[in-house]
This record gives sequence, structure tokens and C-alpha cells, in this order.
Amino acid sequence: MTSEVTAAPLKPPPSNEVIAGRSRRKRWTFDRISFFAVFLGLPLAIYLIFVVSPFVQAFYYSLTNWSGFSAVVQFVGFENYSRIFQDQLFLKALGNNIILLLVVPLVTITIALIFAIMVTIGGPSRGQIRGLKGSSFYRVVSFFPYVIPAIAIGLIWSFVYMPGSGLLNGILTGLGAGWAENFAWLGNESTAMAVTIFVIIWGLVGFYMVLFIAAIKSIPAEFYEAARVDGAGRFRTAVMITVPLLRNNIQTAAVYLGILALDAFVYMAALNPIGGPNNSTWVMSQQIFQVGFINGQAGLACAMGVVLAVLTLIFAGIVFFINWLTGGRKERVRR
Repeated sequence: MTSEVTAAPLKPPPSNEVIAGRSRRKRWTFDRISFFAVFLGLPLAIYLIFVVSPFVQAFYYSLTNWSGFSAVVQFVGFENYSRIFQDQLFLKALGNNIILLLVVPLVTITIALIFAIMVTIGGPSRGQIRGLKGSSFYRVVSFFPYVIPAIAIGLIWSFVYMPGSGLLNGILTGLGAGWAENFAWLGNESTAMAVTIFVIIWGLVGFYMVLFIAAIKSIPAEFYEAARVDGAGRFRTAVMITVPLLRNNIQTAAVYLGILALDAFVYMAALNPIGGPNNSTWVMSQQIFQVGFINGQAGLACAMGVVLAVLTLIFAGIVFFINWLTGGRKERVRR
């Protein structure tokens, strides 16, 4: 006696239209819609309203003669841009900002990297990899200036640089430098910008040192141990291992420092509110404030602000391009 086993008929595979319908129903569920609305739509709307919209409005007003307080707005085209590039004071401020842009990021990052390497891997070349003795104390002391508001730093150093009773002149005079008794550091054209840059760097080095310390701590210790086995010294280890692996951190620091250097309003207003001798420390942010809020030429001030924003974007693009040329391109290829 034989029994026949009948197999269940196979269902045909779903058609493309059915698959598309299922994916469409899955894509437009309430959970997915609410997720995109809250975590994508809302942040995008806030960004467009509070970031993009002011830039667009500033560019529009830069093409007008708006005073900032009047309802009457007359379109003047690119006349404001022609005026600012013929203004010798604005060009002087632009040159001072470029000096800050070239000096502040480079010096700040260099000093912060040196300190970060010293307190993390700059200790003895034998035994466990560690920083210099007392590195925790150095870390706290160097970070302390960053917790002080920038305006307070500027005011403190303005008293330090005071010609008659300033701390700096008092120390130099006590050491036998008679020329420093009444020397005006902020009132001399040859020193005003240099001492101002020193104050900016002094207030920022600690923060970026801590930033680089955190990045160095994330580098696997095996890299340094292998370098020791190969006979690499501290300097070569720092140059060949630490700095290349901190490329992205250095890029971020350079962009933020460049933005600060192109602004620098707080430091300049506290140390030299009138721009120093012969406008040697006058910067674009001070010029924008003067023109927009004191002279009542908001349209002209907006044109200056647009130039400042474009210069900031150009600098950020140069930093990203340099990072790409010096190794970022190879990392993308490997990934």
C-alpha cells in the first residue's frame, strides 16, 4: 500500500509593485514621520531661522542704505562694497585681522601641542609611558586662564601694561631696565599689536592644550611602545606619531582660532577701545560696531559683516584643503 504525499503549492514571489507598496507603507509610518519631524525637521527649521536667515538678511541690507532704525530702505546695489574697499580705516582693520589670522592659530596650536605632549608622553623614555612629573598641576594651572571671561582678561592685562604703575614695567624696572619705567606697551605702535596677541594666546592656550591631551589619551599605547622598541626618541615620536594622529583635532582648533582671530572684538575693546596708536590694533569687528551702532549706517556695516563672513569661510576652506593635502586624502582612500 503506497501513500501519496502531496506538496503544498508554492506561492509565487511577490512582484515589484507589491514590494514597492510594502516599502512605501513601511516608510511612511507614524513613528518614522515623527522621528524625522523631531530629529531632522525641527533642528533644520531652527538652523534656517536663526542661522541662515540672518545671513541672507545681512546680505540684503548690505545692498541698501538702511540706517538701522528707519523703516525706509533704499536699494543702492554694490555701492557699499565699493565704499568699504576705498575706506583706508577699513583696509587697516582688514590688515590687522589678517595679522591675527596668521599668528594666533599657528602660535596657539604650537604651544598647546608642546604642552600637551609634555604632560602626556614627555616623561622618562624608560618604563611606563607618562608625562612629566607634576603634569596634573601644570594641566590645571594652564587651563585656569580659559575659565576667566575674555573681557576680564583684557582689563587685567590693561592694568599690567599700564605705563606708570603697571606690573610689567615695575618688574622690568626692578631688574634694571630703566627704559621700561614709563613705557606705554599699548600706546606704542611697534608693541601694541604684539602685546595684544600675547594676551589672546595666553587666554586660549590652556583650553586647546586640554583638547589635545584628551586626543593624545585616545591614541593606543602600543604605537608609542613600538616606537620605543624601534629606538625613536621623544621628539621623533611626537612628530611621527602624535601630530599625524591629531590631524583632525588640529584642523578643528585652527578653524575655531581663525574665527576668533577674525573677530577679537572683546580683547581689542578691553585693551585698546580706540584702536591703539595710528589704528595699529583696530579690527573689522570694531569698525562694524562703530559704523553700524554709532554712525547709524547699518547697510554699510552689513557689507563689512558680509566681507568678514566670506573671509572666515575662505580661511576654513584653506584649513580643510591643507589637512586634505597633508594626509586627509590618504585616510579617506583607506576607509
